[in-house]
Amino acid sequence: MTKSKVKIDPVTLAVLKGRFEQIADEMDVTLFRSAFNPIIAEAHDASHGLYDANSGDTLVQGSSGLPIFVGVMSFAVKAVIKKLEALNQKPQEGDVWIFNDPYDGGTHLSDFRLVKPIFHDGKVFCYLASVGHWHDVGGNVPGNYNPVATECFQEGILIPPVKLFETGIFKQDIADILLANSRLPNSLYGDLNGQINALDLGENRLHSLLNEYGYSLSLNALDALKQRAETMMRNQISNLPNGKYSAEDWLDNDGISDVPLKIALDLTIDNDQMVLDFGRSSKACSGPVNISYSTTVAACYVALKHLFEDVPANAGVLTPIVFKIEKDSILSVKAPKPVGGYTETILRLIDVIFLAMAEISPLKSMACAYGTINALSLSGYRSDGSRWVMFSFFGGGHGAYHGGDGLNHGNAPISTATIPPLEILEAAYPVKFVRWALRPDSGGAGEFRGGLGAIYEIELLEKNATVSLFGERGKFPPRGISGGFSALKNAFTYQEQDGYTDLPLISKGVGVKLKYGERVRLQTPGGGGFGSPFKRPLDQVFSDLEKGYISIQTAINVYRVRMDKDGNIDRKKTIKLRLELEKTLNEKS
Repeated sequence: MTKSKVKIDPVTLAVLKGRFEQIADEMDVTLFRSAFNPIIAEAHDASHGLYDANSGDTLVQGSSGLPIFVGVMSFAVKAVIKKLEALNQKPQEGDVWIFNDPYDGGTHLSDFRLVKPIFHDGKVFCYLASVGHWHDVGGNVPGNYNPVATECFQEGILIPPVKLFETGIFKQDIADILLANSRLPNSLYGDLNGQINALDLGENRLHSLLNEYGYSLSLNALDALKQRAETMMRNQISNLPNGKYSAEDWLDNDGISDVPLKIALDLTIDNDQMVLDFGRSSKACSGPVNISYSTTVAACYVALKHLFEDVPANAGVLTPIVFKIEKDSILSVKAPKPVGGYTETILRLIDVIFLAMAEISPLKSMACAYGTINALSLSGYRSDGSRWVMFSFFGGGHGAYHGGDGLNHGNAPISTATIPPLEILEAAYPVKFVRWALRPDSGGAGEFRGGLGAIYEIELLEKNATVSLFGERGKFPPRGISGGFSALKNAFTYQEQDGYTDLPLISKGVGVKLKYGERVRLQTPGGGGFGSPFKRPLDQVFSDLEKGYISIQTAINVYRVRMDKDGNIDRKKTIKLRLELEKTLNEKS
């Protein structure tokens, strides 16, 4: 961004900050209200923002969009700028670029990006960008989460940056290619038009702002906001003790071979700079839990924003951060390595950053959240011959922290995306949720208990259906910190004539066949606990018992609750034992 010489006072800066954010927020809402598929309309798996005209850096993002898209969309805009340079072209007014290339500013093939240069007085002021998760874009598995993919071609159609509009003229041929490669072309076309409308609205709102405040003053405000974010981030890093801190966690497998994959971090604080070194992580794998370099950076951004929540959401956050990622790593793959399950890997990246930060400052960090979106797809044909595809993701417990218990049944910490309401899913697809409940004992024990996961049981109401699941945390539970216990692991089973059956790879599988009236059951992990369970106030333990959050066995074995001969809680014995345990614990520490 070219810095302006126009001075700006703090009040005007605050007003412009709010106006820019409002533009992005309105773009979000426009798409949410107009999208055809529930993943965008209900779950809000989309995002909009403003990006630097020269560098592509993130300037402003809406409050409702997915945080994971903040960093990634910057790489998407950079990809368009790079494509223009390669073609020896300049951006033209009315152009709109579209693509889903996960290796060039993307995440996975379901996330389609639209990028538009915004001109004012004949100059490019910034880029507007929109991204949304489309319901189906081809590939071997309806809904595109193919846990056994070994190359991206098995995950869906890949579109490089191409012009959807050229100087304002819509290129129907591009849309026709997209429509021909989806099982749900009407849904795709509706989502595409929703994103186009969101960009149009953003452009109109931006012109109104520029007409009111002027090009130079507005540009100066965006630069000031970026500088402020960098300064705040450096100040917060410099308040941490210098040193090297390490953490590692594991993925169950890659969907192909039942071999765990390591995500390792060595985090170094060096005055006002932070180094994130992932050099000890596993090499690129055969299955679809690989991710691109841009996705890794974006996931780190999300984790840092959780930890440094007061810093504004723009590219200035990443300026003091140094990334060290090996070229052949699971965290920096190139085409055609499959990347469809990127959500599972970025959740583990967030976990290791939280765990490393817990070594530096436990009061600043939090325990691990449930760590998997459990991408579940059910698909088949209705009695009238029409195709249906139910794709959804599901929630779990969040990690506890020094000030309280983790959130029960929350959304993944990579996003603000919500879990689609069961009423919407039941209305749209031939399924019935016979159970949707909190999962007892799933949160890790601690002075502050991890949030609870959930139990979902889904019954098929059509003659036949095919099921696939792309999940994680089936082998390695979400961990607690500062003495807190781990949560329960993920569990998925499906109904057959002789009962319920596990998947061979625990958390991943395709081709499961269901008949009318048969069910699938998903039991999601909770969050890790914080602090020793012996320090949890007894009133809270008893309250957890009364609410059914924990079982009597957990109360006895973990929280050391004692019972009398009639099977009732003996408060006196419990209090006495807890005091003795706390005394022993304090002496050891």
